[in-house]
Amino acid sequence: MSRRWLFTAGLCLALTLLSSCFVRKHEAAPAAVRLNRPLLVATKQELIQRLHDLSDPIQSFLIRADLSPSVMNPAEQAVTDYATVGAYVLFKRPDEIRVIGQDPVLHMTIFDMVSSGNEFRVYIPRRNRFLVGDNSTPGTSKNKLENLRPAALLTSLMINPPEAATDVTLLESDTDQRNAVYVLLIVRRDEDQFTLGRSIYFDRYTLQISRQKTFDTAGNIVSDTEYSEWKPYSSISFPSKIDIQRPEDNYEVELSITSMEVNTPQVTSEKFLLNQPPGTELEQLK
Repeated sequence: MSRRWLFTAGLCLALTLLSSCFVRKHEAAPAAVRLNRPLLVATKQELIQRLHDLSDPIQSFLIRADLSPSVMNPAEQAVTDYATVGAYVLFKRPDEIRVIGQDPVLHMTIFDMVSSGNEFRVYIPRRNRFLVGDNSTPGTSKNKLENLRPAALLTSLMINPPEAATDVTLLESDTDQRNAVYVLLIVRRDEDQFTLGRSIYFDRYTLQISRQKTFDTAGNIVSDTEYSEWKPYSSISFPSKIDIQRPEDNYEVELSITSMEVNTPQVTSEKFLLNQPPGTELEQLK
């Protein structure tokens, strides 16, 4: 009996030591505290309708914002921040956009960019240059900011709903102790080929859009945009902070909106005409 008792006592002690070795307690990640807040529930169709409610009423807008550009150097893992400039952004459906950057002190034009259809035009007064090219033309300038295209900004500013005729939409609920988002995956359909076109993130505590990523046909990220601080402008809710990253172009643009006028009569077709000023050097990008 004594041997059996010693064996049993030893086995219990060994199991106790083993369990203490393999059990480790730690504090939950700070993000997990957020899960104590109530999560909002939405279906795929309800999220698509939210995109329509955001996009459909906007026929034009005039935005005044602070524009802060940065250039990324992947080889050196470095980021160069440039001075913030004042910007006017004009948009008119279906795809006309004009972006004018001004020196915040002297109020002189630093750049003037227009995109309509497939063509873009850029005027850089300080360099006496006038650039014309196709929006699909890859940027080749060593100055990465000169590769910025107005259509690239439009891709991030307008969060359009999926096209019913050509897009397939899937819904992912990425909700755990660290995340609480719905992700709307918009897949392009070209006959029997399917490619991921965009992913749109909805915060499950507000159902506001927090992020939009766009992809090329190979699945590479073309743009990665974060949205925050939504505010009402002309009865339309719109993010006042927009952070646009273009990893393939190696630049980032942060927009901090100071005012926005939606469907204003100031935005006319004539505002999107940008002709080459006399005496400037024309550069045709191909």
